[in-house]
Amino acid sequence: MRAAVWRRYIVALIVAAAIDVSPLAAEPAGLRGYHAPIGESSISGISSGAFMAVQFGTAWSSVISGVGVVAGGPYWCAKADALDAVTGYWGPIWRATGACMKGPASDLDLRDFTAKADAKAAAGEIDALSNLGRQKIYLFHGYNDAIVDKAATDAAADFYRHYLGAANRGNLFYQTALGAGHSFVVTKEGAPGLNDCKANTEPYIDQCGYDQAGIILQHIYGRLNRPNPAQLAGSVKSFDQSLYTKPHLPDALSLGDTGYVFIPQDCEQGAPCRVHVALHGCKQDVGDIGRRFVDEAGYNAWADTNRLIILYPQTKTSPFAPGNPQACWDWWSYVDHEDSYVTKSGAQIRAIKAMLDALTAGAAAPANATEPSLSVPQWLTVIDTSDTGVDLAWSPVAGVTTYRVSRAGPDGAFQKIGDVTGASFAESGLTPQTTYRWRVSAILNGTEGPSSEDAIGTTQSPPPRCNNPGSCPIAR
Repeated sequence: MRAAVWRRYIVALIVAAAIDVSPLAAEPAGLRGYHAPIGESSISGISSGAFMAVQFGTAWSSVISGVGVVAGGPYWCAKADALDAVTGYWGPIWRATGACMKGPASDLDLRDFTAKADAKAAAGEIDALSNLGRQKIYLFHGYNDAIVDKAATDAAADFYRHYLGAANRGNLFYQTALGAGHSFVVTKEGAPGLNDCKANTEPYIDQCGYDQAGIILQHIYGRLNRPNPAQLAGSVKSFDQSLYTKPHLPDALSLGDTGYVFIPQDCEQGAPCRVHVALHGCKQDVGDIGRRFVDEAGYNAWADTNRLIILYPQTKTSPFAPGNPQACWDWWSYVDHEDSYVTKSGAQIRAIKAMLDALTAGAAAPANATEPSLSVPQWLTVIDTSDTGVDLAWSPVAGVTTYRVSRAGPDGAFQKIGDVTGASFAESGLTPQTTYRWRVSAILNGTEGPSSEDAIGTTQSPPPRCNNPGSCPIAR
């Protein structure tokens, strides 16, 4: 009997070695619920992950408070209604790799995208589009990006401006003055395995001295605590994605078997937290670049000191049906060839939402709210500048949702420039290479409180004309 058991153990060891998995390794479990209200969740992504972030944030706008779009385009950009009548091929892949990545702007008609969103909202397939007016939107295009043309990200900006309207224009910040390639951008310099600032190659993480993760998170949530330079107190955990793709197996949706989530120590111990979903781009899944996006994009350090849970869902390559050889997110309907891919019923959107539901399942009823007051907003900070824009963030005043922003130009006189919901404000239309000052005050029941201390910022020079992205000089 012992010999038979021993033989079975030896066979198990051989099989495990063949597939490079320890026979004693624990299988990833599912996600547990934390004290994280789903309505305070947000999402961002790069490239195909940016297109998916727009889709998800639009479909589930009732629970998504902010969206970060790095080298992506508008809702329903690739379109997807039927097979091409002339070629017989599935048309959206050609549009996705054509107009949605290379332009020109004339092939990206805003009316197409808003008409589809309006129709899906009217049919109840996505949330009410009025929710987009309260979302904080960050967009980014590096002028050395040789893969996705600026026209695509311009179209995404136009899509959001359409729904934000003039009253909420301060919710959108669009950075175009950095000479990054097609990449998520980090502050590191000389880190092994990461690219220089102009690169357009794997792992699509470029070192430009620019903290993109921190800017995205602060644009959405207001000013945050600085990351701790020491070792993180929280940890990255793996989880079984098949629990959230049912009734399908992950392979059927071109999703990986395993996803990842960063959990701060405070959240693990029951503190109130929030969830941010970070979506990698094509060829940035763990099968292609390992855990570099999970570990090195910069989200975890900010999350660790600010009670933010970071969810990293994973795609995988799929050479057969559904065809997805570069592990992209589904932004041209490669899963089912129907326009549901941009709605709540889209296969990958359903899976991400199921993961988000699991993480937020432990949210408790809110405790007694702090009595609101007209306190002075603290730590008003310029978190980013472009040639014509500035992004401001400050610490929220307890119980206050509306703030008034005033600006002084070279003449030194302050003027009101707008009211905003939430603790950030993006200004546009400024003069390049000009220094400005800003103040913020809380608004409660129509009454304005005292102003904050001034924040000072100087806009950048206009970016150089870049006719050959990937080889243009870095201006910043």
